[in-house]
Amino acid sequence: MKFPPYLKPGDKVTIISPAGKIERQIAERGAEILCQQGFRVEIGQHAFDEECIFAGSDFSRAADMQKALSDKTIKAIFFSRGGYGSLRTHLLLNWSSFFKKPKWLIGFSDITVFHAYLSRHNIASVHGVMNAWFEKDEVLTDSFLKMMELLSGKKPEYPVPPHELNRSGVASGILTGGNLSIIQSLRGTPLDISPKGKILFIEDIDEHHYHLDRMMYNLKTGRVLEQLSGLVAGYFTGIKDGETPFGKTAYEIIKDAVAPYSFPVVFGFQSGHELPNYPLLMGSRISLNVSEDQVDIRTF
Repeated sequence: MKFPPYLKPGDKVTIISPAGKIERQIAERGAEILCQQGFRVEIGQHAFDEECIFAGSDFSRAADMQKALSDKTIKAIFFSRGGYGSLRTHLLLNWSSFFKKPKWLIGFSDITVFHAYLSRHNIASVHGVMNAWFEKDEVLTDSFLKMMELLSGKKPEYPVPPHELNRSGVASGILTGGNLSIIQSLRGTPLDISPKGKILFIEDIDEHHYHLDRMMYNLKTGRVLEQLSGLVAGYFTGIKDGETPFGKTAYEIIKDAVAPYSFPVVFGFQSGHELPNYPLLMGSRISLNVSEDQVDIRTF
């Protein structure tokens, strides 16, 4: 696995919008905060464009990202938000310059598209907060501060409370995953998950219970789950029933899907579409040590 150089004060970073449109005030405030952390910050030319639900056309979004990928002076790309559109952007990109000199890509949700692509090419990235969650009530969030520590080279430490549905065990593997709906949408494509020996992180928002069950059974039927070394379930926010109640919670649905396997499973990890949203070093090797009353997750 290749890790981009960790960030240091004075480094140049950029904020771009590869998916959904973003309010100018939110992105500009994010740039101010990154400046306060000691970085030189550039905002993509088309970051505030609008076309339908997107931050501008596919071509304008891709132009900003292509510039960021190819510019050797830029050390990290902070995505302004997720939403929808990253796959459309990805299809227009040339990654050859990036592969010669990788840099950090930071974001979550729809940004799972880029995490999946980099995972396929053995390059690490950061599943972490985007501009709207850098601060709350004018105070920097713990999630943002932990992400900054990670990007400076400090190994993350996670306070993980025990959960009644956890499955005990010990495992290690390369961390992969992200938003479950995006993982599902990439099945059968060149960005599909490569599961063997991996520890899979999943989270989601605003899905129906039966959609979640269908996605988990896709991973099961596709022989993804059986190849994992471990599973970590983050927030499943706003999961709802249709006209007929499903009868199980999101975590119970996941627990049932992985029941035939023996790897450790962690529920309630604080990452996803809520705060705190702790950063994950995708592509790093992590260990899980799960018992009835304790969860220990370490990054190597």
